[in-house]
Amino acid sequence: MSALATYLLAAGAEIAGCFAFWAWLRLGKSALWLLPGVISLVLFAWLLTRAEADFAGRAYAAYGGIYILSSLAWMALVEGVRPDRWDLIGGALCLSGALIILLAPRGGA
Repeated sequence: MSALATYLLAAGAEIAGCFAFWAWLRLGKSALWLLPGVISLVLFAWLLTRAEADFAGRAYAAYGGIYILSSLAWMALVEGVRPDRWDLIGGALCLSGALIILLAPRGGA
């Protein structure tokens, strides 16, 4: 699986897991929401270890940009709130940084 696909799946798992806790604590949902939330967060951690990267720090840095863009997509698709232009500009900047980290030619100086 490509690094980008792994990051996208990891982002979906992390956001879903965190949203389960958000729903329980902020939206008054049942504590039963925590079980799928914990499972989703474990899946997220496992997926992130599957990313093709020489160093954990580089994998996490690249993932950050993908996570931000995925969070904005979640806000639009799940929460029904359309990102504004500042969300989109910030997301594009973060995604650009993540792609530079992911796709930069490595080796040499």
